[in-house]
Amino acid sequence: MSKKILIAHGAGGKLSGELLHEVILPAFDNEILNELHDGAKIGQLAMTTDSYVVRPIFFRGADIGKLSICGTVNDLAVTGAIPKYISVGVILEEGFDFDALKKIVNSMATAAREADVKIVTGDTKVVGKGQADGIFINTAGIGELIDGVDISAKKICAGMKILVSGTIGDHATTILAERHGLELPEKIQSDCAPLNKLVAEMLTVEPKIAMLRDVTRGGLAAVMNEIAQSANVGILLDEKKIPVRDEVRGVCDILGFDVLELANEGKIVAVVPSESSEKILSVMRKNVYGINAAEIGEVVGTSAGKVGLRTEIGGVRIVDMPAGELVPRIC
Repeated sequence: MSKKILIAHGAGGKLSGELLHEVILPAFDNEILNELHDGAKIGQLAMTTDSYVVRPIFFRGADIGKLSICGTVNDLAVTGAIPKYISVGVILEEGFDFDALKKIVNSMATAAREADVKIVTGDTKVVGKGQADGIFINTAGIGELIDGVDISAKKICAGMKILVSGTIGDHATTILAERHGLELPEKIQSDCAPLNKLVAEMLTVEPKIAMLRDVTRGGLAAVMNEIAQSANVGILLDEKKIPVRDEVRGVCDILGFDVLELANEGKIVAVVPSESSEKILSVMRKNVYGINAAEIGEVVGTSAGKVGLRTEIGGVRIVDMPAGELVPRIC
């Protein structure tokens, strides 16, 4: 591992994995942490925490405030919990605009109301000018686990189907455009959204969903590799079935990005029993945040720990864990 921390150590890819396994886990080793899910399950509760450093702080479709609430809500939801309470810690740089702060706080309040969660505690610190980048936000959340639901990589087996809740890459493409002044159609905006109600609807119709994950840093490529390695199974995705907007694909083609590695902030993947796939998809497509849900692949009994992609021309390529950071400061 590099002897210095790099931007890519926070990207959710290979270097993040090295940091986790070589530094974090050896120091904090315990059975709850070692599940390595988006949140921890403690008795009948779930808990999660995250920090937000996105740049720019305002972007089409959301801002750092909405992002912080939705990210925490979604991390709780994919553990199989009903999100209930959130804490908010804010680090402000001296000179930060007061009206911008009000806008961010109001955005957080609106997102919390939509998700039916309460912001119940928090903290504010101010550092000197030049010692931060405007505003950083940390959130932690607590939720109540749903009875009869057990989201765990241990439940994944060959034959299960892989579902995604909608088009991928929208968030990263939006941030990239905002940052570099690129012009995109109005419909291309961050997918940032609270997905707890969508997840609850899915679990109501099929409590035996094996795995749910929030597709954020590292994109679909990172999440699929993490699932394959945790469950010690192979995963085969079908490129033709993965929903991607034409404009997002065009940006990737121009800049040489792999759309599978682009971050999302309002998409989940689910590993579900084969016989329940269509039933779950039907429920997802009735929710505003799951209209474009699709079945994109399956769990296979070969190539344990590996992810393959059946390409549009019929071949199969390996989907590796992202090596670096396509778009730094994405969330």
